[in-house]
Amino acid sequence: MNRLAGKVCVVTGAGAPGDEIGNGRAVALLFAREGGTVVVNDLDPDAAEVTRAMIADEGGTATTFVGDLSRAVVAEALIAHTLDTHGRIDVLHNNIGISGRGTVVDVTEELWDRVMRVNVTTIMLTGKYAIPAMSRAGGGAITTTSSLAALRPTGRAPYSASKGAVISLTKSMALDHAADGIRVNCILPGPLFTPHAGSREMTDAVRERRRHSSPLHREGTAWDVGYAAVFLASEEARYLTGVVLPVDGGVSLTTTERH
Repeated sequence: MNRLAGKVCVVTGAGAPGDEIGNGRAVALLFAREGGTVVVNDLDPDAAEVTRAMIADEGGTATTFVGDLSRAVVAEALIAHTLDTHGRIDVLHNNIGISGRGTVVDVTEELWDRVMRVNVTTIMLTGKYAIPAMSRAGGGAITTTSSLAALRPTGRAPYSASKGAVISLTKSMALDHAADGIRVNCILPGPLFTPHAGSREMTDAVRERRRHSSPLHREGTAWDVGYAAVFLASEEARYLTGVVLPVDGGVSLTTTERH
């Protein structure tokens, strides 16, 4: 279990409520289990500290960096903290995201701008400062988090548009920085059961319906995203860049949206 041994891995949005396992926390824990040194970022200091403590309890190494990465000065400070503390950055996993409901008719300009800034601009800004450091060290791996909603909208125009932009940005970064030895890939989660999903009206009946929306008839969790992130960050994926990897139990293969 040393696929990331010696690697310094930054995971944004790596907190979660209490001791629950969200996508970012699952990624951080699995990176550490694979030997990576992890920088845990979140806007909530308590949530970030819980993730760090979980890693430490398992014998891993992690530090925290709290801040809003939609601001350039904070994104730059995150990368500076990583370099000052650990000397390098090898892996950047972008997990920050918020939802945004409504059509283009009823969404407010303020909500539209906030969703785009949180879901897309944070990826641009962390990449802006991480890529030069990775390039100087000979390369690295970046993963982004989109959503099945990018391909199959479900009544959330701001969210779907932002997640579509994540896919396009991923492919642009992959092409622009391949010569620097930097791979950039995208994870496309489907209907997972995570703390974010559980915050909505997630009854047992809804969970069962979502489970059966998958051809595998399984319920996805944050760990499924985490294992995909480990693979894409590891040398096993050395020949993969610009890839959009669905982690959806096959839901994207079906003809109707049921989650």
